[in-house]
Amino acid sequence: MNFSMSSNITQTKGRDSYTIAVTKNVIAVALYFSINYINGTLVHTFFKHEIFNENPRYILFIHMVVNDMIQLTIAVLIHVVSYVFYIINFSLCCFFIMTGVFTTLNTPLNLASMAVERYIAICNPLHHMQLCTVRRTYVLIGLIWVLGAITILPDLFFLLATEPLSFFHSTIYCSRDTVYRYPYLVEKRNISYLVYLSFVWLTLFYTYFRIMFTAKATGADARKARNTILLHGLQLLLCMFTYIDPLIESSLVSLFPMLLNDVRFTGYLFVHILPRFISPIIYGLRDQMFCAYLKKHLLCIRLKERNTRKTQTS
Repeated sequence: MNFSMSSNITQTKGRDSYTIAVTKNVIAVALYFSINYINGTLVHTFFKHEIFNENPRYILFIHMVVNDMIQLTIAVLIHVVSYVFYIINFSLCCFFIMTGVFTTLNTPLNLASMAVERYIAICNPLHHMQLCTVRRTYVLIGLIWVLGAITILPDLFFLLATEPLSFFHSTIYCSRDTVYRYPYLVEKRNISYLVYLSFVWLTLFYTYFRIMFTAKATGADARKARNTILLHGLQLLLCMFTYIDPLIESSLVSLFPMLLNDVRFTGYLFVHILPRFISPIIYGLRDQMFCAYLKKHLLCIRLKERNTRKTQTS
């Protein structure tokens, strides 16, 4: 995950005024609580009803929602820290960055896993129950995290081997560029991202076209699964903005040098915050069964609030 936006703010010729800084942080924190409230409601609905806990499709979905919540928390936390504390301990920053990178790498792999699950359900329905079990789904989620660890842990070992112990007690601007600043680590990161994204794109294209051909001979379920994979492609495209954000940012800054901080803040919102809102739309609103249980949950909350108010007034 590219967290350079937060630290770059402090490297500009002039920092934001107090009013602008407060406004930007209020916007970021308000969006954070709004999106995570929605995601938290989805997570609560999932764990409250056993029917979702036994379905691999929803297990993968809720894993992505939780993953997005962690990623969003890290992104907003680093943004606020860059304004409030200016610099923080290197070890703490390293922990934040590693967690952010873990969750960033998890998202494309989770999207690929969900696409394959839909492909098996539509194109091989007779084998779906045998192939997509709850146990295998949790094993797959564990494998996703292991692949993320294989990618990021060597960077930490490299720092432990090359940096003196005192460096880990120093204070820095918290960004991935300042933590993993060696050219070797940057090159390794770019290669790993290329491999990850290429694998996921090939998976999405393959499953989409196979389901598209199946949709011609079957009903609405196949067409809906095809549209779901298209939305997964949109999610992946938004994930890719994380990697091309520095290029877009430099181009806009060259055109609008006086709006440097505003350009970076806008890019931060579109790259790190708003994409986290896609997952609830795909399954929280489009999925009929999940949406039905979600409405029941929200209705129960409203009824409880009304009963509480009546009790207080009586």
